[in-house]
Amino acid sequence: MSTDPHLTEHKVTVLLIDDQPMIGEAVRRMLAGEADVEFHACRDATKALDEAVRIKPTVILQDLVMPDIDGLTLVKNFRANDETREIPMIVLSTKEEPAVKAEAFALGANDYVVKLPDRLELLARIRYHSKGYIARLQRNEAYKALQESQERLAAEVKQAARYVQSLLPEKLKKGEIRTDWRFVPSAELGGDSFGYHWLDDDHFAFYLLDVSGHGVGAALLSVSAMNALRSQALPNTDFRKPSQVLFALNNAFQMDQQNGLYFTIWYGVLHKPSRRIDYSGGGHPPGLLIAGPSVDQATLHVLESQGPMIGAMTDMEYKSASCQLQEFSKLYIVSDGSYEIEKADGTMWPFSEFLAFVGQGPFDDPENPKMDALIAHDRQLMGRDDFDDDLSLVELTFLPQ
Repeated sequence: MSTDPHLTEHKVTVLLIDDQPMIGEAVRRMLAGEADVEFHACRDATKALDEAVRIKPTVILQDLVMPDIDGLTLVKNFRANDETREIPMIVLSTKEEPAVKAEAFALGANDYVVKLPDRLELLARIRYHSKGYIARLQRNEAYKALQESQERLAAEVKQAARYVQSLLPEKLKKGEIRTDWRFVPSAELGGDSFGYHWLDDDHFAFYLLDVSGHGVGAALLSVSAMNALRSQALPNTDFRKPSQVLFALNNAFQMDQQNGLYFTIWYGVLHKPSRRIDYSGGGHPPGLLIAGPSVDQATLHVLESQGPMIGAMTDMEYKSASCQLQEFSKLYIVSDGSYEIEKADGTMWPFSEFLAFVGQGPFDDPENPKMDALIAHDRQLMGRDDFDDDLSLVELTFLPQ
């Protein structure tokens, strides 16, 4: 008997197929008084298949010698039908015949009994075969329930993923700051998020964070941190000062209160009148600034991110640094999924080669954007399209005033 409330309680159900009334009555008496056994008899072998489909027995007792249809043919028919294929069959014969027994087993019979056996023996065989079949039915029910649960969960995860991706910012195509981005998730739900917005008329903030792990927990933490940045909801924090922002984030999202999850972040603020960027990082890849007097003279400047990850210990200090924009200036903020990749030969792509790739022109080719070129290069190095980690790239172009 199953103790799982989600599984059907299947009663031992016997279907006897035998044209002789005296055999039917003898078997009925043998099973009488067994509260856990339900007995049915069918004397017309031509109707046996329909009866089995209707009754759904846990074991079939079937005579081999009957009018209208041969017993072995009936065994074959039971095994050819989808609804009866797996039901255990005990064939009944008047004598031991090795050749007939062998053929019966070959056609799918589970047991062979010379009729009529002792009552205790018959009961033992019925319960033995029924127990195995009921276990199979309950296993199939459990598998189906698990499948349905997984399908529901997958649908919910997809819905959550659509919500998370709907929070990604609109691309700015007009104005003095132009933005573009690429997001390639490694799973339905990941921990990468990024955004940008004006803090006031003179200050424009931009950031990318990467939560450890994947799944619902990572996505929820990512969304919570993004909402805190967007709404400027961190207490006693001047969001124009990156070091204060990271200090407040670290105190607000301690990993011991986030199921052991932490995140890294790169946060920058443009002071528009002076064209100065102040930035700070917590365990995150550096910002990559392509800048120069002109696009042809632009070079790569690595804006290092030296601070600790967000969530390890409270009251950690974070430092800010600054850089000056030039006539041509384009900034990339990236997640580590853009370069921490295993190449087809099993080696890791060196960070120095990643920097060299980003630092080589062209830097302003609308036909071959740098972000698309990087993603294509990553896939070529890996020899496949799927990434092991989320890949996020944010491009900010600062037009000259």
